[in-house]
Amino acid sequence: MNAPAAAACFHCGEPLPPHPATAAIDGHSRDFCCEGCAGAAQWIRDADLGDYYALRSAPAGQVGTETVDFSAWDRDDLLHEHVHAVDGGREITVLTDGMRCAACAWLIDRALRREPGVLDVSANAVTGRIRIAWDPSRVVLSALLQRIAALGYRPYLSGGEAREQARRAERNRWLLRLGLAGLGTMQAMMFAEALYLDFNNEMPTATRDFFRWITLLVSTPVVFWAGWPFIAGMLRELRGRRLGMDTLIASATLLAWGASFVETVRGGVHVWFDAAVMFVFFLLAARMLEQRARNVASAQVDALARARPVIAMRELADGTREAVPVSALRVDDIVRVAAGDVLPADGRLLDAGASFEEALLTGESTPVRKAPGADVFAGTVCREHPARVHVTGVGPDTRLSQLARLVEHAQAHRPPLARLADRIAGGFVAALLLAALLVWLGWRIHDPARAFEVTLALLVISCPCALSLSIPAALAVAHGALARIGVLALRPDALETLAEVTDVVFDKTGTLSDGRPRRATVESRDGFDPLAALRIAAALERDSGHPLAHAFADVDDAPPARDVRTVPGAGIEGVVEGLAWRLGHAGFACAGEDDGSLWLGDGRRGVARFEVRESARDDAADALAMLRGQGLHLHLSSGDSPAAVARFGTALGIDDVHARQAPEQKLAFVRALQAEGRRVAMVGDGLNDAPVLAGADVSLAVADGAALAQRAADLVATHPSLVRIPEAVELARRTRRIIRQNLAWALGYNLLALPLAAMGLVTPWLAALGMAASSLAVTLNALRLAPRRKPRRPAPAAIITPVSPAAS
Repeated sequence: MNAPAAAACFHCGEPLPPHPATAAIDGHSRDFCCEGCAGAAQWIRDADLGDYYALRSAPAGQVGTETVDFSAWDRDDLLHEHVHAVDGGREITVLTDGMRCAACAWLIDRALRREPGVLDVSANAVTGRIRIAWDPSRVVLSALLQRIAALGYRPYLSGGEAREQARRAERNRWLLRLGLAGLGTMQAMMFAEALYLDFNNEMPTATRDFFRWITLLVSTPVVFWAGWPFIAGMLRELRGRRLGMDTLIASATLLAWGASFVETVRGGVHVWFDAAVMFVFFLLAARMLEQRARNVASAQVDALARARPVIAMRELADGTREAVPVSALRVDDIVRVAAGDVLPADGRLLDAGASFEEALLTGESTPVRKAPGADVFAGTVCREHPARVHVTGVGPDTRLSQLARLVEHAQAHRPPLARLADRIAGGFVAALLLAALLVWLGWRIHDPARAFEVTLALLVISCPCALSLSIPAALAVAHGALARIGVLALRPDALETLAEVTDVVFDKTGTLSDGRPRRATVESRDGFDPLAALRIAAALERDSGHPLAHAFADVDDAPPARDVRTVPGAGIEGVVEGLAWRLGHAGFACAGEDDGSLWLGDGRRGVARFEVRESARDDAADALAMLRGQGLHLHLSSGDSPAAVARFGTALGIDDVHARQAPEQKLAFVRALQAEGRRVAMVGDGLNDAPVLAGADVSLAVADGAALAQRAADLVATHPSLVRIPEAVELARRTRRIIRQNLAWALGYNLLALPLAAMGLVTPWLAALGMAASSLAVTLNALRLAPRRKPRRPAPAAIITPVSPAAS
C-alpha cells in the first residue's frame, strides 16, 4: 500500500488533527497526526528504508508522543524468565500488536539489524512476535526496544521463554514435516509420471526399477518421519482399543508404502508410493489448518500475556518510590501508575480524575472514568492522569489471571458434539474397513491385478477426516470468537445449547438494572433517629455483596455488624451494637404488609422505611429488542415488589413479569417453561440466582455478579453490556449452521466418493487429493465464524424504577 490519502497521517493512516505535524519526505511536505509519526517517517527515510511505504499492505501503528521508559527491561531480576543465553549474547522474544503486514516485519528486521550489538532478529507478522539476540556488552535491550517503539510497534513481554521455545519448536517441527512431505510428494509424482506415461510398457526393466527404488528412497522419510504424528496417533488408539482417524490414515499410508516396497523388491506390476506421500502431504496441510483454527481462541490468551507489565512503581512509607518486579507486589502496597501505563495489580483507586481503558477485560474500547475508591484491574491502561492504587489482588488472584484461566478452560473443553463426532468417525472406520475387505474380495474375483489399487483408493478417499473435523474445528473457532466479544463458555455444551434457546428469563436487580441503587428517601418511625437507622442499614449491607449495598455506600461511620445472614427472597439480618436487626421487605423486617419499600426492623416492629430507586442499564432496551428480533420470548423474574417489577417490565417491553420471586420460585418458573417443551436461558447476577442458573438449560452470569452465580452459570460475560447476550446467541446459531453445513458436506462427500472408489473409477493419488480437499473445505468453512463486530446502536434513555429489598 502506498502512503495514505492527504486527509490521513502519512505514517499510520489516522485522521489528521486541525494542526498536523509536517516533515519533508523525499522533497515533499507530508502531514502527520503527531510528532512521533513524523519522527518515525523521517528516520525510516534517513535509514534508506523508504521501501517500507511502497511494500506495506496496511498502515503502521500510531507512534504517539508519550515517552516510554524501557530501562527496567535491562534488569536481570525482571527478565530472568524471558531471556536465555545464546552464542555471543542473550536472546528474548517479545510481542507487539502493531505488526499488520509483512512490510512491518521487514521494517523491524532491517531497523534492528542497523543497531550495533544486534546478533540476530526475526519478526513474524502473523504471530506478532519479535525474536532479538543481542550482545549486552555493546548494547542494552532498552535501546533496541526504544527503536521498535519509535517506529510505532510497542513491545510487550511474552508468556515466558520456556513457553516461547516450546511454541517455536512445535511450529518448526510441523513446518519441517510439511516441507519434507511437499518436496517428497513433488519428487515422487515426477518419477511416478514417468512410470504412468509408459502406456505400452516400452520402458526397460532396469530403468523402471531405478525409478521405483529412487521413489522408495524419497517416500520413506515422508511416510515415517513427516507422517509420524499419524502413526503415533494410531498406536495410541490401538493401545486404547478404539478405532479412529489416525488408525485409518496410518494404516492406509503404511499399506500403500508396504505394498509398494514389496512390489519394488520382487519387480511387481504396480507401486503406489505417490499415493502414500500425497496422502501424508495433504493430511499434514489439513491438520495444520485445523490447528490454526484451534489457535484462534489462543489469541485472547496472547492478549492477556501482552497486558502483563514488567515492573511496578511502589510507593514507600516516606513517599518515595521504588521500581520492583510485579511478582514482588503484595496486598496493601501502594503503586503509582503513569498515564499510558498498564496497571500491574488489582486495587482501589486513591486519586480522582483518572480513567482506565478496560478493552482487554471487557471488550469496551472507551476509557472508563473512575472515582476514588473504585475498583481497578490489572491489565487495564491508565489514561489522561497518573493514578495511585491501593493493591487488593496480585498474581493469580487478579481478575486478569482469572480471565486467562477461564479462556484456557474454555479451550480445553471437549464438548459432547465433538465426542459424538469422534464416535461417528470411529463407527465409520469400522464400517469402512469391512467395506474395504468386501471390495478387495470382489476385485480379487473380477480383476485380481487391480484389487489392491482399488481397495487402497477406497480407504484413502473415504477417510472420515472431514467428518471428524467438521464439529471440533467449528467449535474451536466459535469459542475464540465468543471470548473476543466478551463472553466465556464455562461448560462444554453451552454454545450448542444456547443455539436452541426459545425463551430467556432475566433477573432484574443488577442484571437489567445497572446494579447501583440510589437511596431516595428515609422515613423513621416512633421517633427513631434517621441517621441511626442509616448507620444500622449500612452496617448490615456493607459486606453483603448485594446490589442494594450501593444505596448505603455513602455512610462512612457504619458500626461493625456480626452474624450477618442473607435470607434469599426476603432480606438480610444480623447483630449491630448488640441488637438483632432485619433489613428487607415489610413482611420480613417488621411483620407488616409488603408495600414495595425497604424496611429496617427487629422482625416485629419497623423503625425506618427506605425508598430506593435504580436505573436500567444503558443498553438494556437495545439488547432486549435484539433478542426479540431473534424470535426469543422474554420473561422477567425478580424478587422485587410487584409495582416496581411491573414498571420495569413496561419500560423495557417485557410482558411476562413475575415479582416477589424467591430462588425456589424462580427455579419452579423455569421448570414450568421447560415442561412445555421450551429451551430456557437464564440471565442473572446475584447469589439468589445460583439455583436457577444451574437449573436452566443454559445460563449466563453478568460480569459484575456474585462469584457463586458465575460458578453456577454456563457462560460468563466479561463486560456488563447486555448486548453481549444477543451477540452470543447469534454466534451460537451461526455455529450450529456451520456445523450442519460441515456435516452435510462430509457425509455427502463420503456417500459419493465411496461407490466411485469401489467401482475402480478413482486412482489412489486422486483419492488422496479428494480426501484432503474435503478436510480443507470443512476447516475453511469453520473459519467463517471469526468475529464480525457490528456497530452499536445509540443507547436509550435511562429507565428509573423503585427497587425493593428482595430484588434480585
